[in-house]
Amino acid sequence: MSPDQPILDELAYGPHARHRLDVYTPPGAVGAPMLVFFHGGGFIRGHKADRGNVGTWGASQGFVTVLANYRLAPECRWPSGPEDVAAVWRFVRGHARHWGGDPDRIVLAGESAGAAHVAAATLMTRFQPPGWRIAGAALLSGPYNAGLEALAPQALGIAQPDMRNNAYFGDDPTLWSKASIVDQVDAAPFPLLIAAAERDLRQMQVQAGELFARLVTKHGFSPELHWWAGLDHFTPGASLGSDDTTVGEPLAAFVRRCTGG
Repeated sequence: MSPDQPILDELAYGPHARHRLDVYTPPGAVGAPMLVFFHGGGFIRGHKADRGNVGTWGASQGFVTVLANYRLAPECRWPSGPEDVAAVWRFVRGHARHWGGDPDRIVLAGESAGAAHVAAATLMTRFQPPGWRIAGAALLSGPYNAGLEALAPQALGIAQPDMRNNAYFGDDPTLWSKASIVDQVDAAPFPLLIAAAERDLRQMQVQAGELFARLVTKHGFSPELHWWAGLDHFTPGASLGSDDTTVGEPLAAFVRRCTGG
């Protein structure tokens, strides 16, 4: 098997055709930290294969790395994303030891829409199944306040109608606030990394700062906050495994801190 290919691929974690994941395992892994990564795509597109580099990079860092697909809009709307994150967590935890991983050292991560899904699943306890336990979570350039995007599209540079938000949150923007993660945080603090890029989409920059501020001032969190200099919305995930270590070094260090090594 090539090191650029998953050791296990297209494992079904649920009944939908999109309920599939790939596993990249370091050679000889036993009780290794685990990184579970969710791709971006504006809620309406994207595939785990688009971030195969993350699997290869994670395994090279000594992490059993899982790349997961999730259901897409408009077929599946809010809250299908966090529901799928929870389903992936349940499946990964149940199979971790078979893959050489530690079920008690799972870090969830996502970019863009994937970050939104991870944020909802980890910060809103209603999505968390019995026994829920994670070592940490990393959120890269995600949207966390749908209500804000509905109220300030011109200021944020969001074209209307918005194929991304309308497809996932519905056609009535006045109801999008019900899906705003920042307003519904009820989870106890856990290790969290929040990041945006210097040339990111404006709404992602604003919402990274808003989420950080809300978590610190209202919920007792102490997240790491990163600003990726010189990068745009798409390059943080794409840079993993490349010569550009702007994202890779702090992300790997975060996973190790969360998982005790």
